[in-house]
Amino acid sequence: MTIKLSQCFIAVDDHDKALTFYRDVLGLEVRNDVAFEGMRWVTVGSSAQPDVEIVLEPPLANPNASPADKQAMAELLAKGMLRGVIFATDDCDATFERVRDGGGEVLQEPIDQPYGVRDCAFRDPAGNMLRFTQPRT
Repeated sequence: MTIKLSQCFIAVDDHDKALTFYRDVLGLEVRNDVAFEGMRWVTVGSSAQPDVEIVLEPPLANPNASPADKQAMAELLAKGMLRGVIFATDDCDATFERVRDGGGEVLQEPIDQPYGVRDCAFRDPAGNMLRFTQPRT
């Protein structure tokens, strides 16, 4: 039996701003951008991982969620309290320069961590924390 990651979700408050960041700054390819049941289904992914997609969706996109729950999630997103993802890179310093120059909000400049990676961190336009790690050799 094989189990692999297929999709993960990142909450965004504006699909167009998110696409500009994930496509134009990070260089991910847009896999889907379609209307779906009154919402917008947007996925991006790395060409190096064709079988893994990141779904960019509004916070608590569940149609059965109460307005109060949707508002609470939107407020947590605005505060940067929702988790993002950790990307692997083969050049942390070059990735840092690219994302910083593309307007990413710097949270941490590249640093060697005691657990064996060099990493840096940013916030995306919605406030999610994204880390970029490179194994140290």
